[in-house]
Amino acid sequence: MPSDFNVVSGAGLLIGFAYGIVGLLSGFCLLSSLRGWWAEGDSRLIRTFALALAVALVATQCLAGYGAVDLAKSIYLQPSFSVLLMFAGGLLFGYGMVLANGCGSRALVLLGRGNLRSFVVVIVLGISAQMTLRGLIAPGRIALLQVSTIKPAYLSLPELLGAFGFGEVSARMVAALVISAVLVIFAFAHAPFRRAGGQIAAGLAVGLLVAAGWFATGYLGADDFNPAAVTSLTFIAPVADTVQYVMLSTGLTLNFGIAMVAGVVAGSLSAALVTRRFHLEGYASPRHMLRSIAGAALMGSGGAMALGCSIGQGLTGISTLALSSFVAVAGILLGTAAGLRGTLRVPPLTAAREV
Repeated sequence: MPSDFNVVSGAGLLIGFAYGIVGLLSGFCLLSSLRGWWAEGDSRLIRTFALALAVALVATQCLAGYGAVDLAKSIYLQPSFSVLLMFAGGLLFGYGMVLANGCGSRALVLLGRGNLRSFVVVIVLGISAQMTLRGLIAPGRIALLQVSTIKPAYLSLPELLGAFGFGEVSARMVAALVISAVLVIFAFAHAPFRRAGGQIAAGLAVGLLVAAGWFATGYLGADDFNPAAVTSLTFIAPVADTVQYVMLSTGLTLNFGIAMVAGVVAGSLSAALVTRRFHLEGYASPRHMLRSIAGAALMGSGGAMALGCSIGQGLTGISTLALSSFVAVAGILLGTAAGLRGTLRVPPLTAAREV
């Protein structure tokens, strides 16, 4: 075990392990959810995602309301952000997700099941994200950030409600409860979803795992001398850090995100072996591989620009009620829609879907 392994890293490993199991058994994935809803008329998976978001939102805001975690220390509630980068990054990520046939978290889950296509996606995504955050593409990202950054009067939905006379705690809970109520009603209004016990359990589990991540980093990691970054489930920077850590571990520190990535693969592998779903898969053609590489590169760069992915912004970011997260998610949804429908639609491959 690495010498820098600590309670926060251990929590990340356990949370990732649980996510890997749930992700494999339930097929939890935003792309699969939207494809099933828009293209196939099956909305059970998107309702699972909605339930997960509702649970994550209420649980996270309760933690913040009781002072167990300071969400202001997260990347989602920084005093300034770029609407341009957030939205454009979301667009790139969403379209790349369709090209790669799954997001970064889904690639990690499938990698544990023996999908070698996902190995390529994970590596390319990590390298692309690192290039955008700190490498060759970073100067361009920073230049765009400098010319487009704004300092809004309100950073989150509760702050916006505060302008209408709501107190801090009441604004937080009103916003969380109203949005969550709408999501829960949407989820359970569908009779097939109400009968899908496994999907209901998956939505509840993923939502609680988001809250568990906040608790681990914001409460267990609250050390004045060696504080942990306040974060939860997200997969762009953690995958990039993991790729770098595997190569240069002696010069880096193990953190929540790296441990979580390892946990997702381990959890998925364990579930695949127990349920006998493990089997090796590869690419059907060079064209298939090129499309995966292009999609992974777009996800890595886009996710780095948007400060998150379909999970990192779609669940974790929205759970903070940060206005910037709503901007990023709007870009992700629009990019995904462009890849699934319209003139920029990505044509399906003849090979079986991986998600």
